[in-house]
Amino acid sequence: MPSVSLYLRLSGFYLCYFAILGVFLPYWSLYLQSLGLRPADIGALTAITLGTKVVAPNLWGWLADHTGRSMRIVRLACLAALVFFAGVYPAGNSFAGLALVITLFSFFWNAALPQFESTTLNHLGTQVHRYSGIRLWGSVGFIVSALLTGVLVQRWGIGSVPGLLLLLFGALWLNSLTVPEQPQRDTRPQQQPLSGVIRQPAVIALLLVCFLNQFSHGPYYAFFSIYLQELGYSRPLIGALWGLGVVTEIGIFLLMPRLLPALGARVLLLIAMALTSLRWWLLGRYAGQLDLLLFSQTLHAFSFGVYHATAIHLIHQFFSGRHQGQGQALYSSSSFGAGGALGSLAAGYLWSSWGPEATYLLAAGVSALGFVVAWRGLRW
Repeated sequence: MPSVSLYLRLSGFYLCYFAILGVFLPYWSLYLQSLGLRPADIGALTAITLGTKVVAPNLWGWLADHTGRSMRIVRLACLAALVFFAGVYPAGNSFAGLALVITLFSFFWNAALPQFESTTLNHLGTQVHRYSGIRLWGSVGFIVSALLTGVLVQRWGIGSVPGLLLLLFGALWLNSLTVPEQPQRDTRPQQQPLSGVIRQPAVIALLLVCFLNQFSHGPYYAFFSIYLQELGYSRPLIGALWGLGVVTEIGIFLLMPRLLPALGARVLLLIAMALTSLRWWLLGRYAGQLDLLLFSQTLHAFSFGVYHATAIHLIHQFFSGRHQGQGQALYSSSSFGAGGALGSLAAGYLWSSWGPEATYLLAAGVSALGFVVAWRGLRW
């Protein structure tokens, strides 16, 4: 287990990183709307962020693995993200200007987290099951930031969002300066090339499961608030339901250091995919019943919390030594990048033609397919 000082530095990075998302996800689109941009323009700018997440982590992961300096990459990425995001002010309400700013900003921004994940796991050494005890502070940062920003936006206006984000980017960069580099660990005398690792059936299965999990989340991240508003739920209650999901995520992160050694990664991943499927089925069929809606939100502990902690554990196990950076990058790009982007895109097309219930039932089927892939492909 890392020292208290190192624990605080590692946790602080996750706190700041996800505090940024606590501002960005709920309020950035509202800021763009306040500039007079059309919905199609806002959607395109969002797609740029997701698109760079497919490419950037792999490029930066290759560089980190070949230099052995993951934290140097993280510090550069955080500083560049801060500098380029400041371009939103001179860009004003120009779509072309904002598109350029977001492309440059997100290219560096999406490089930071996978490499920091690799650094954290290297610091933990043989105690990688304790990762969730550090990562949970990211969830805390998200909740506090989202709630506090709501108060500040109400007082100062939506135009304060870029300034708040710049303050958090600055805090993230300063925190990155305090985290020491940790040499990559590998106990094997001769390590196979990266292509050999990726071709392993278990690795292919894991990356496919990650893709399917995040693909199934597409309707949730894109339309959950809209769906509940159409069902007559108030906006404060909708916000509380989002918060409930993240609170349960924190709870499961506290338990993961015990669950991983006790049950094993494969069993936990199967449980996560099965309950993810149940979550979307309940959301599609019974979202109008508050008690079942509340229960479905508690399943976020499994659809994201257990899934993410287990996936990080397995990626670290499969991609050891000099492949760790690229392993984390592949996880990020295949799941949150490709899976999240295509899932949201598909949900956008299906929502108006099939309706909410059918869209969420399809998401349940996708996560069920992920369960089958995990069952068949992750065997030891």
